[in-house]
Amino acid sequence: MATFIVRIDWTDQGIRNVKEAPKRSRAARELAKTLGVEIKEVYLTSGEHDILLLAEAPLGDNITKLALALSSQGNIRTCTSRAWPEAEWTKLIAELP
Repeated sequence: MATFIVRIDWTDQGIRNVKEAPKRSRAARELAKTLGVEIKEVYLTSGEHDILLLAEAPLGDNITKLALALSSQGNIRTCTSRAWPEAEWTKLIAELP
């Protein structure tokens, strides 16, 4: 399973309805399961982004479908990055020509 970091920012609509965020988070976890994505952690953050989500999925397609489905509800905007744990990225670097 590949690891993904999803940086999430609330839209104007999302922040106006912030009290519904816990309910939306639970619904997102259920949606993720149906798309083959496991949400590992969800953090409320300070700084540049509002929420940080850590997820695992077999393919980038799975996480992209989740991000599109969640964003289409109008409460958030997402920015997704593939993440490699240290053991994996050191192996990648060791295999460079």
